[in-house]
Amino acid sequence: MKIGLCGLGTVGGGTFNLLQKNKDEIAARCGMVIDIVQVATRDPNPACELGDIDCTDDAMKVADDASIDVLVELIGGTGLAKELILRAIGNGKHVVTANKALIAEHGSEIFELAKEKGVTVAFEAGVAGGIPVIKALREGLAANNINWLAGIINGTGNFILTEMRDKGRTFADVLTEAQALGYAEADPTFDVEGIDAAHKLTILASVAFGIPLQFDRAYTEGISEISPQDVKYAEEFGYRIKHLGITKRLPHGIELRVHPALIPDHHLIAKVDGVMNAVVIDGDAVGQTLYYGAGAGDMATASAVVADLIDIARARNQGSNVGVPSLGHEDDQLNDYLVVSVDEISCAFYLRLLVQDQPGVLARIATILSDHAINIESITQKESDLVNGLIPMILLTHEVPEKSMNHAIKAIEALEEVVEPVRRIRVADLR
Repeated sequence: MKIGLCGLGTVGGGTFNLLQKNKDEIAARCGMVIDIVQVATRDPNPACELGDIDCTDDAMKVADDASIDVLVELIGGTGLAKELILRAIGNGKHVVTANKALIAEHGSEIFELAKEKGVTVAFEAGVAGGIPVIKALREGLAANNINWLAGIINGTGNFILTEMRDKGRTFADVLTEAQALGYAEADPTFDVEGIDAAHKLTILASVAFGIPLQFDRAYTEGISEISPQDVKYAEEFGYRIKHLGITKRLPHGIELRVHPALIPDHHLIAKVDGVMNAVVIDGDAVGQTLYYGAGAGDMATASAVVADLIDIARARNQGSNVGVPSLGHEDDQLNDYLVVSVDEISCAFYLRLLVQDQPGVLARIATILSDHAINIESITQKESDLVNGLIPMILLTHEVPEKSMNHAIKAIEALEEVVEPVRRIRVADLR
């Protein structure tokens, strides 16, 4: 099977070297040799010895080369990459990509053309790096109705929150280090504001529930407002704060949300630290399963890219051009569930307030919560700031509709004794 590799950066270089290093083992697993016959790159990678492999700076040449069976797109972005993939599919080539943004935002158009042309578009490497979570959902858990899944699917955010918890550092301080270490880009918005995780969660939700890709309806909230105090207070209540992607099947639609969340510290996913990723999937037959591993990096992501190539090779070796449907469901079996607004979800909440040290303030806050049918599970007051006469007050609520909490917070912030906006973090009990 002849491969055209577009992009020779971190993941492209890892893919090239992994295919060369494990060439015999890969051939034994799929029943044919997988050969890279052409590479498209604008910047040579010194870690890759191309030898006599054809090299070009024009990726479209790869898409148009009639001798190539599979185009591997590792360029990134949604401009040239989209054009390249559509052209390759139009020319009857299979495609393997690690481009989660492209799949989340334009996957429907790409998959429709792939079906028309009878080719496969594989994207395991687009979600959670080397963790085979797409394969698990499409194949290993195919007998289950998936109830929900939740994941730490961005290593940069997880590294930042881990450092804040372990060392009491501020968000800004750790972000600077993450950029120096190469975990975060110069513009870290995609990572720390949840956009990268929302791309991945959109794909997971479509595979889990058989729904169309709906990235534009995903709710995203970042971690830049998380303080060391929040991390500390959460631990006092028996929780850890993680930047979580959650998708859940409801009677009237699908939840699709990325935001900081308090997770019970006894849950396995709460113990996932540093740049590692993890996804918990809850199925009606199997119960909860956990998938953990490296969510990024050259060889970890290359492992997923090559696994997709092996699947395509196996199908070809068995005389089939297309294997498992891209989203795990036949196209005519996709359901019409829409992603619901975040206002329609229900969960428990952590609230941090800074209030004036005056008699009756707690009673007034409790009355507002009661008026909105919000029950308090736990409450604690910290030491008063004797200079300014202010008290941090921390509350945990029972589960409540988001819209009710919104109204309650607005009323609480209108109290004269409340001196700054209420800090709200959702609680994910993962039951």
